[in-house]
Amino acid sequence: MTYKQIKWMILFIPTIVVGIWEYVRHQFLLPYISMDLGNWLTPVLVYLVSVTLLNRLFQMLEKIQQELQAERAAKVALEAREHLAKELHDGIAQSVFLLSVKVDRLEFTSDQAKYDKDIFQIRKTVHEVNRYVRQAIANLRYAAESETQLLYRETMDEKVRQIAEEVLVPIVVDWSIPDELLSPKEKVELLSSIREAVVNIQKHAQATKGWIKGGTMNNQSGWVVEIKDNGIGFKEDPTQLEESYGLLIMQERAKEMNWNFRIASENNYTIVEFRHTG
Repeated sequence: MTYKQIKWMILFIPTIVVGIWEYVRHQFLLPYISMDLGNWLTPVLVYLVSVTLLNRLFQMLEKIQQELQAERAAKVALEAREHLAKELHDGIAQSVFLLSVKVDRLEFTSDQAKYDKDIFQIRKTVHEVNRYVRQAIANLRYAAESETQLLYRETMDEKVRQIAEEVLVPIVVDWSIPDELLSPKEKVELLSSIREAVVNIQKHAQATKGWIKGGTMNNQSGWVVEIKDNGIGFKEDPTQLEESYGLLIMQERAKEMNWNFRIASENNYTIVEFRHTG
């Protein structure tokens, strides 16, 4: 029996039973059953039909619903696997192959400048592979969870504070960007960028204090995230320095997400800023 047939039977069976009962009692049972007793027997009859025949139909309907949900879950799992396969092929597998080629080429390199350049590119590729892995895992997690489940996950404010606690330098967090203003992909990319900036404060800035500030713009649809420290800063463009592959990846990530990216030394502070105009 199909889902549609069961629905129609649930709708029509009580009506048909009551109609037949009323016809029979008015045509044949009036000499034996009073009008008041007949009126009381009608709901009793409907109840008996409901707990017997209709209850069985409802069980069949629930079974079909469970089968449909199982099929949907299997489809979601299949789509997630296909998505992961695409992520692995497009990002990780290609990058690992590129790494193997560069490592093989290093064995035959005698030019120190070229050697240093290749080492820099290898480091950059390793960072990209790490990013691809994080992105693939995050995409699967967000795809597999419902919006209701996401409500119970940690907020961006909590995640940013966790990142700030990962380093030894004291980091002050001031976060007021509503979670609903950021898409799942934006959250992943933004957290990765903030973590990279915070790690740079720990490794290179020689800072005694840092700040992470996130807030909305005047139109309330855009936002600005600023990571600042009181370290030594820099004299040259940091994105042009060979050891700044982390900054280059942040810059590329911002470009991919259509964010404005800025890094500058101002008033004895180093500032990394991500801005989305909405």
